Amino acid sequence: MKNYLNFENEIKKLENEIEELKDPYNQSGLSEVDTKKISTSQKELDEKLKSIYSNLDPWQTTMVARHEDRPKSKYFIQNLFDDFISLSGDRFYGEDKAVIAGFAKFKDKSVLVIGQEKGEDLESRIERNFGMMRPEGYRKTIRLMNLANRFGIPIISFIDTPGAYPGVGAEERGQAEAIAKSIECCMKLTVPTLSIIIGEGGSGGAIALASSNKVLMLENSIYSVISPEGCATILWRDPKKMLDAAKAMKLSAKDLLELKIIDEIISEPIGGAHRDKKIILENLRTSIDDNLKFFENMSPVDIKNHRKNKFLQIGRTKGFIKNIEDLSDISTKSDSLDMLFKSKKNIYFLLAIGLLIITSIFYFL
Repeated sequence: MKNYLNFENEIKKLENEIEELKDPYNQSGLSEVDTKKISTSQKELDEKLKSIYSNLDPWQTTMVARHEDRPKSKYFIQNLFDDFISLSGDRFYGEDKAVIAGFAKFKDKSVLVIGQEKGEDLESRIERNFGMMRPEGYRKTIRLMNLANRFGIPIISFIDTPGAYPGVGAEERGQAEAIAKSIECCMKLTVPTLSIIIGEGGSGGAIALASSNKVLMLENSIYSVISPEGCATILWRDPKKMLDAAKAMKLSAKDLLELKIIDEIISEPIGGAHRDKKIILENLRTSIDDNLKFFENMSPVDIKNHRKNKFLQIGRTKGFIKNIEDLSDISTKSDSLDMLFKSKKNIYFLLAIGLLIITSIFYFL
């Protein structure tokens, strides 16, 4: 049974009509398929889907990103990679089933695959905690990312979570520290890292794994620091104002690409990724291949600086730094000292200070 969103009533009606036309024996008095009417109805359905999905508002995009039938991380891992070996445990506390992680082959090349998994039905969603990771999940991914880094293996992460789990037990076991350590680990890696937001990229739960060289988004996914409902509750004390919040937050792929928060939008079939999973698989496979090739001839230091510069450049397009393409050179103290001694004015100033100190010493003696 298909699941429809509240703005898809006309689509539901058309699809039901097409299904009835394809099975005429369910209708009294009909004994053959009316192929002409099916073709007309199908064309009308395609036009309606295109019309609706080309004009989604941010809240409708949020609903599509959360769609029950949308392909999850497990589906992509099973269909994009070969010889996947799942690895478990953080070596401190236990296993977190909200995240699937392990080594696999992508076009005969070894990769580490990490996927936040929401689950397919109620039972699996409860088991996987609706994709909300606990500290042990982040510590597991840190362990595996360090292992991949040691052997020079690229890392691919699939992001799909409403956020990190906010339960008492998770907080007691160091949820905030685990997220911070995960971000730190991601930034220190010297191997290429790709993060693909396939549904809902919410809060620190997503950012903990999305601090990557390339952040990609499916066309109808979202990426934000908080959910629209949470934002509306904080700002207006009214969760029903989620549409206003969604518009203000700029959480859609189009807005985030314009702001240069993400690097690429992966197109979806008309009507969302759940309507034609084969198309989205092929689009995703092509994007992953192209982005991994981008780093083939880069050294480990270049890869690390690429990631560092990417995040330093966010929000700096109208700042005071003239050359934002070379931000990795502004961080160390030794560089600052070199710049200090390269300027003649600075050298004269330092000599004057030195003479003043020497004169003061002799005066007091």
